[in-house]
Amino acid sequence: MDLSALEIFRAVALEGSVTRAAERLGRVQSNVTTRVQQLEEQLGATLFLREGRRMLLTPAGESLCRHAERLLALAEEARQSVRPGRPGGRLRLGAMESTAAARLPAPLARLHARWPEVQLELRTGASGTLVDEVLAHASDCALVAWPPPGVDPEAPLDRTTVFTESLCIALPASHPPVARPGDLQVGTLAAFTRACTYRRLGEDWMRQHLHGRFQGAAPRVLELASYHAILACVAAGRCAGVVPQAVIDLMREPPALRLLPLAECDTVLVRRRGYQSAAFDALLAALQDQADPFATSL
Repeated sequence: MDLSALEIFRAVALEGSVTRAAERLGRVQSNVTTRVQQLEEQLGATLFLREGRRMLLTPAGESLCRHAERLLALAEEARQSVRPGRPGGRLRLGAMESTAAARLPAPLARLHARWPEVQLELRTGASGTLVDEVLAHASDCALVAWPPPGVDPEAPLDRTTVFTESLCIALPASHPPVARPGDLQVGTLAAFTRACTYRRLGEDWMRQHLHGRFQGAAPRVLELASYHAILACVAAGRCAGVVPQAVIDLMREPPALRLLPLAECDTVLVRRRGYQSAAFDALLAALQDQADPFATSL
């Protein structure tokens, strides 16, 4: 087993297709197929189920994929460690959707302009999920709202605060003012998955403000995949939502809403404890150029 074979295997696993994996790697399709078959023969295990052109991981393939992520991540760290002053190579960054939209365009443009050899891979998700991916070596670092739900406070992570977001409760424009607990007249929260820090803050706020027979109860949650969908449901009068002010500011014509201040929430850049690379340092520098001047390292 060598790193090249693991890289090919990982690409097929991610793409679910030999054809797309070959395009991603810049290899001919027959070479990708042969290398996967050779790896299966070497390990004595079937790694993929072939369903037409689709490639689905078997349980053995899923197990190998977890190890492959770690081995390839360590190999990349090793390559970068011998060139500590020259950012380059692959850097896998996770980010919340709101951060990717409102905070990352300018610093990532600066990063690419100054260090074009850095190959940045960006994926979005909820904070808890992104932290899990960092710990599992599926990402090198991530921008998350701290603290993420379900994350062990003793997890082996280093983190640096880079942004502070002003969060708002979004209510339908026709909703009356909410001056005290009991004034809230919607019982549903439109939000992302349970791994989202902002969802937890929204649920806590709604427990305090639900009126009548709903008072003190957990709100119903409508899980959605984007802020546009969340705000559309809020504007339709069905529910409340939590949204960063920075996301509202991005919209040319925001929907008619009643916005209430909720909380200030730090966005931190997390990495596995001890992880270091010149590419990561370059990313952090680009983010801190954009960030609050009072950001601190923890």
